[in-house]
Amino acid sequence: MITCERLKGAYSEGEALAIYNEVKQYDDFLGFAKEFMHNEDYQVARNALWGLTKATNKELSPLQIILDDLIDLAMQTDNSSVRRLSLNLIERLKMEEEDLRTDFLDFCLEHMSSIEEYPGIQSLCMKLAFRICKFYPELMDELKRTIEAMEIDYYKPAVKNIRSRILNKKIK
Repeated sequence: MITCERLKGAYSEGEALAIYNEVKQYDDFLGFAKEFMHNEDYQVARNALWGLTKATNKELSPLQIILDDLIDLAMQTDNSSVRRLSLNLIERLKMEEEDLRTDFLDFCLEHMSSIEEYPGIQSLCMKLAFRICKFYPELMDELKRTIEAMEIDYYKPAVKNIRSRILNKKIK
């Protein structure tokens, strides 16, 4: 069984895969997420979330019922790794029209265009803002205006790529 002690410390890709394989063996992705994602020790939360990102989308589907908890975690954490990993999980879950949270949309719009934010977080926020706005044409127009107004020279290639895909309607 995975413990907090095991999740402390610096982890490698191989260790994250080992955590994933152990959680997969017990087929308890939801229980694992609930137990460790809010841990006060950011290393524990980060390593647990990192292990979860190794799961397939089908394996992650039980996390759908904690979508709001993942969103809250992404918006409230001060740790950029925990934010990026929780956004990664959110991005892989289904998002329906009834899941719209204006506070999360505002968060995504702010973080996607913040030049102080890490590129991985900017990219994920841009993708999530796009997914949220797809349900509302007026919001989609606002998103596209915001993306077009971004001074693109300040952004890394990953952000530029997502921006281009959205503007050229090549993103789902």
